Amino acid sequence: MLFVQMRQQPSWMRLSYCVEKSGKIPVKTLAKTFASGKTEKLVYTCIKDAGLPDDKNATMTKEQFTFDKFYALYHKVCPRNDIEELFTSITKGKQDFISLEQFIQFMNDKQRDPRMNEILYPLYEEKRCTEIINDYELDEEKKKNVQMSLDGFKRYLMSDENAPVFLDRLDFYMEMDQPLAHYYINSSHNTYLSGRQIGGKSSVEMYRQTLLAGCRCVELDCWNGKGEDEEPIVTHGHAYCTEILFKDCIQAIADCAFVSSEYPVILSFENHCNRAQQYKLAKYCDDFFGDLLLKEPLPDHPLDPGLPLPPPCKLKKKILIKNKRMKPEVEKVELELWLKGELKTDDDPEEDASAGKPPEAAAAPAPAPEAAAATEGAAEGGGGAEAEAAAANYSGSTTNVHPWLSSMVNYAQPIKFQGFDKAIEKNIAHNMSSFAESAGMNYLKQSSIDFVNYNKRQMSRIYPKGTRADSSNYMPQVFWNAGCQMVSLNFQSSDLPMQLNQGKFEYNGGCGYLLKPDFMRRADKDFDPFADAPVDGVIAAQCSVKVIAGQFLSDKKVGTYVEVDMFGLPSDTVKKEFRTRLVANNGLNPVYNEDPFVFRKVVLPDLAVLRFGVYEESGKILGQRILPLDGLQAGYRHVSLRTEANFPMSLPMLFVNIELKIYVPDGFEDFMAMLSDPRGFAGAAKQQNEQMKALGIEEQSGGAARDAGKAKEEEKKEPPLVFEPVTLESLRQEKGFQKVGKKQIKELDTLRKKHAKERTSVQKTQNAAIDKLIKGKSKDDIRNDANIKNSINDQTKQWTDMIARHRKEEWDMLRQHVQDSQDAMKALMLTVQAAQIKQLEDRHARDIKDLNAKQAKMSADTAKEVQNDKTLKTKNEKDRRLREKRQNNVKRFMEEKKQIGVKQGRAMEKLKLAHSKQVEEFSTDVQKLMDMYKIEEEAYKTQGKTEFYA
Repeated sequence: MLFVQMRQQPSWMRLSYCVEKSGKIPVKTLAKTFASGKTEKLVYTCIKDAGLPDDKNATMTKEQFTFDKFYALYHKVCPRNDIEELFTSITKGKQDFISLEQFIQFMNDKQRDPRMNEILYPLYEEKRCTEIINDYELDEEKKKNVQMSLDGFKRYLMSDENAPVFLDRLDFYMEMDQPLAHYYINSSHNTYLSGRQIGGKSSVEMYRQTLLAGCRCVELDCWNGKGEDEEPIVTHGHAYCTEILFKDCIQAIADCAFVSSEYPVILSFENHCNRAQQYKLAKYCDDFFGDLLLKEPLPDHPLDPGLPLPPPCKLKKKILIKNKRMKPEVEKVELELWLKGELKTDDDPEEDASAGKPPEAAAAPAPAPEAAAATEGAAEGGGGAEAEAAAANYSGSTTNVHPWLSSMVNYAQPIKFQGFDKAIEKNIAHNMSSFAESAGMNYLKQSSIDFVNYNKRQMSRIYPKGTRADSSNYMPQVFWNAGCQMVSLNFQSSDLPMQLNQGKFEYNGGCGYLLKPDFMRRADKDFDPFADAPVDGVIAAQCSVKVIAGQFLSDKKVGTYVEVDMFGLPSDTVKKEFRTRLVANNGLNPVYNEDPFVFRKVVLPDLAVLRFGVYEESGKILGQRILPLDGLQAGYRHVSLRTEANFPMSLPMLFVNIELKIYVPDGFEDFMAMLSDPRGFAGAAKQQNEQMKALGIEEQSGGAARDAGKAKEEEKKEPPLVFEPVTLESLRQEKGFQKVGKKQIKELDTLRKKHAKERTSVQKTQNAAIDKLIKGKSKDDIRNDANIKNSINDQTKQWTDMIARHRKEEWDMLRQHVQDSQDAMKALMLTVQAAQIKQLEDRHARDIKDLNAKQAKMSADTAKEVQNDKTLKTKNEKDRRLREKRQNNVKRFMEEKKQIGVKQGRAMEKLKLAHSKQVEEFSTDVQKLMDMYKIEEEAYKTQGKTEFYA
C-alpha cells in the first residue's frame, strides 16, 4: 500500500528549501521555527539530541536534514503526552504496544462515524488494520507481530490518512453536470480594491490573487478613461479610489483565470462607459481572451424561456460576461450596421447625462458612504434600493450598450428584480438580479421559500452594502442557506465571513463551484431557511467536539484558548459559546482536555460548518480552520490551522476528539439503540437485569414491570364510552314517551266511552221504537208486519253506519297516535343521540384538556430540569437545550393530539352511523304499524259487513 505522507512532511519540505546562497540550511532558521515560547537553550539542546548541528551560526546540507531527524526534533521540542495517555487507555497500561485486536476495536469504536452504511463503508477488519500498522510502524519486530508502538501510533494519528475531513472531499467529488443555478459560486465584490471602499487603492494584482485563491466571479467597475487615449478605467466611482486600466485587468484575468480551476469565470461588469469606450471593453475582451470568451450560447443550451442554464462541465475554460444586453431585434440591426461601419460609437444622445463620465478625484470633499453606495450595482440592473433607480426594464434589455459588447452576453443577463411572481411568470433562467445585502435580507425575511425557489431556476448575486466603507463583509451563511449562488465578498478583508467563504470553497478540488443540497435544487421540494423543523429526507445530526491539546500555537510564551463555533441554519448556528479554559504561558503544547462541546441537534448538516479559532489571552487570533460537517470524520484527529487569510500554517494544529451521531430526541434513546444494535441492546438489558438481581431486585419476567406501569397508567384513564342502542323498546321506557302514551290511552279511553255511550243510547232508542211497534201483537203479526220489518232494517243500517263511523274514528285516532308517537319518539331519539354525541365530545374535550395540562406540567418540569442541569454551563446552552426539549415535547403532544382527534373522529363516525341505522329501523317499524291499521281498514271495507247489536 502506498505510504501516506505525514502531516509534518510539507513543513519539513518548506524548511529544506530555506537555504542560503551556498545551498545549505541555516540552523538558526530551524531554531526560529521551533521556538514556540521555549528558551533558546532548550531548542538548541533538542536540535543536538536529534543529531543535527547545534551551533547558532552552523548550516547543514539537505542530505543531513532528513525527514526522520525533523520528525525526531518535532517530538523532542513538543512531546505528545496527550497521545501517550490515549495509547495507555487502549493498552490498559499492560504492554508497550497496541495489539491488532485492540487496534481494530479502537478504529471501529472511536475512529468511525456510526451513521455510515456498513456496506458502503465497511467496518475495519484485520486486513485493513494490518495495512495501516505496516504503513506507520517502523519497528520491524512489531510489524512482524502485527503490533503498533507508541511512535507508530503517533505517526498514524498525525498522518493525512487520519485527516479530520474525508480526503476525497478535497478532490473533485461533486457532480458538475447540473444547471449553473444549482451551484454556489465563489464570488468577489469590488475585486480591484486592495483596501477600503472610500479613497482606497485599486490594484490589478488583486485579480490575480483572487482568481488564484479560487474565486470564479470577479467584478469590474468600468468608467470612461481620461486623456487623449480615452482608455476605459476600473475604479470605485465617486469614492476617490485610485484608477487602473481596464485592459490591464483583462490581461491579468486572462493570465490567471484557469490556473486554480478550469471551471467557468464570470466577469461582473458594472458598466458606466459610453458606447465608444464600451467598444474598447468588447475589443479587449475579444483580443485577450480569444477562444476562452463564450461569445455565443452553446448549441444545446439556447436562450429560450423555460430552459435551464448549462452545467459547469460544459463551460470549462470559458469566460462569461455579465452585462446589460440590448433587445435582441435592436442588437441584430445595430450589429449589422456596426459591422458595415455605418454605426457611430460616440456617446448616445439619449444617454443619461451622468453616464460615462469619469469619477472626479479632487475637487470636492469625499462623499458619504451612502452616496458612494448609490452607484453600487447601478449598471448591473440589480435588486437593492441602491441599484433600482438605474436599472432597465424586466427583460434586461437596454439601448445604451454597444452592440458588439451586447452580443458577448449570454447566460448572465442582469435585470431589475420585480418580484418572485414576475420571475416565475417569465421563467428565464439566464436572467439574474443583484441584491445589496440589506435588500437581499429583506426579501429573505419576507419571502424566504420564494427566494429559495427562485434560486433553483435563476442566479442571484449578493453584494455588501455601500456603507461598509472599511471593506468589511456580511455573514454569507444566511444567503447560502437561501441557495444564492454568487454571495460576493471583499476578498481583501480577512474577517470571519471571508474565512467561512474560503473554508467552504476549499473543498471539491477548490474549483470554486459547490453543488447545492438536493432539496435546494428540486422543484418538488420546499425549503424554509429559517425553519428549525427537520428537512424532508435529511437526518439531523449530533456533533460532540473535545479539544484535547494544541501544538506550536504561538512562538511566544503566552496564554491560549480555543473557541469552537458552528455556522449553518439559524437554529444550527452556535457562536461565542464554546470556549476552552485559558492555558497560561504555553503557546507550544497547551493541554485543554475539558468536557466535550456538544452541538446536540444540527437540523441541516449539509449546510453546517465547524470553526476552530485559537486565540491569545489578549484576544488576538493565532489560527483558525473551517471544516464542513457533512465531510467531517469522527475520532481522534489533528486539525491543521490556517491564518486569518486562510493560508496553511506549517506546524500549528489542534488535537481533538470528534463524535458524530444521529440526533435522537429525548425519550427515544433506548428505541434508537435497539434499532441500531439489537444484539447489543439485548445484551445490555440482560446485564442490567443480572446486576439488579445481584442487588436483590428480582427481575419481572415477561415485561411485568412495563405491564405494571402500563396498567397503572390505564387506571388513571376513564373507561371507554359504551352507548346503548336507541330502539323502539328503549324509547318506550323513556319518561317523555310514557307521558305521551298515557295521554293517548286517555284520549282513546274517552273516545271509546263516548262510542259506548252512543251505542247504549241508540240501542235504547231502537229498542223503545221496536217495543212500541210490537206492543199487543202476536208473533205472526210481528213476522208479517212490513212496518216492523222496515224499521228493523233501518235500525240495522243505522247501527252499522254508527259502528263503521266508530271504527273509523278509533282507527283515525290510533293512526294519529302512531304519528304523534313517531314524532315524539323521533324527537326523543334525536335528543338521546345528541346527548350521546355531546357525551363523546365532552370526553374528547377532557382528553385535550388533560393533554394540555400534561404538556404545561412537562414544560414546567423541562424548564426546571434544564435549569438544574450542571452540564449546561452557559445561558445560551440552557436556552438552546430548553428550546430543543420544548420543540420535541410540542411535536410529541401534537402527535398525541392528532391521535386523539383521529380516535374521536372514528368514534363519532361510528356513533353517527349507528344513529342513522337506528332512525332507519325506527321509521321501518312505525311504517309497519301504520300499514297494519290501513290493511285492517281496507279489509273491513272490502267485507261490507253488516253490524248487529246483541
